[in-house]
Amino acid sequence: MYGLRAVNDQILPNLTVQQLEYLVAAAREPTFASAARAVGVSPSALSQGLAELERRVGVRIFRPVGRGRALTEDADVVLRYAERVLAETGELARWTAQRRSGHAGPLRVGMIDVAAVDHFPAALRTFRADRPDVDLRLTVAPSAALLDQLHRGSLDLVVCVVPDDDTGLTVTRLREEPLAVYAPPGTRIGRPATWGPWVTFPPDSRTRAIVAEALRRTGARFDVVAESGQPEVLAAMVRLGVGWSVLPVAQAQRGPEPLTPLPGEALARRTLAAVQRAGHATTPAAQALLAGLTGT
Repeated sequence: MYGLRAVNDQILPNLTVQQLEYLVAAAREPTFASAARAVGVSPSALSQGLAELERRVGVRIFRPVGRGRALTEDADVVLRYAERVLAETGELARWTAQRRSGHAGPLRVGMIDVAAVDHFPAALRTFRADRPDVDLRLTVAPSAALLDQLHRGSLDLVVCVVPDDDTGLTVTRLREEPLAVYAPPGTRIGRPATWGPWVTFPPDSRTRAIVAEALRRTGARFDVVAESGQPEVLAAMVRLGVGWSVLPVAQAQRGPEPLTPLPGEALARRTLAAVQRAGHATTPAAQALLAGLTGT
């Protein structure tokens, strides 16, 4: 249980980890019944726990919607706090369990596809060979999804495109990689103003933002006709003539049907980094993997 805490002469009443767990479950699950099942209590116990949390915080967290309930705008701050506390509590529990048992236990790592397949497979193989005591659990997903899981405490370390906002994060830059322009086969290449239309990453993609800014500097229009979070799909769209794309060279130019970039230098570069939550209980296994990724 978290004790009383004075903040600017205000007292925050005791909150329990269980109440915070109820809130996170209620936010993630589609119904209160499924949220109750997720935390192993009855719906009435969940409802009572959330009502007590609301009373102690002094802010309305839920509002009625039809026969159910939805989070209010004010609930977002409380929810992010709850996710952070649960993530750090889980980390501490895993760390103490490992210290007591002497076993490394699981290490949950997230990587974007190019990091896992092209840039760091050797580091992963070496880590597995050197640390057979570690249960390495690898998740491959886009940067935004990985960072969300990191903030929620579902991952211990993430390798992704450097985030715009590194608040609460420890960022270790690993490498830069070039992004080149690719046109459909047989396309007549003119001035940048004639390039496109484009097939590219989803709107929440950090790489898309880098591409859009680089194209803007060249004077090219960024008319998007198709989107995908998978570079291989975007490359296939280019081959089919759906549109142009800007892709990581390592992915666009490998395999049996490599794309040919426009002549000249790469359009832009993006930085890949290892990201962890700042101030969390880092395990020796995570430190060893990070050392392998950085080559130290």
